[in-house]
Amino acid sequence: MNADLYAKAKAEGINASQVAEEALAQALKARLVEKVRAEIEKDMAAYNAYIEKHGSPAEMLREYLANRDDAAWRLP
Repeated sequence: MNADLYAKAKAEGINASQVAEEALAQALKARLVEKVRAEIEKDMAAYNAYIEKHGSPAEMLREYLANRDDAAWRLP
């Protein structure tokens, strides 16, 4: 840490340790958010590729249920 900056902050009554701790907590949170977003984007790309190749699982289920003889499974 810059010694002059630390001395000025201390002279103003700023708790450098507390400020550093808060800044680190914010930086770690931002990094975690970045990682989670990247993971979600990767998962969504894989899901979209699956849908493109195989079709929608929800649509497959709708078709399956619509073709059943059991009236209880009929969709409106």
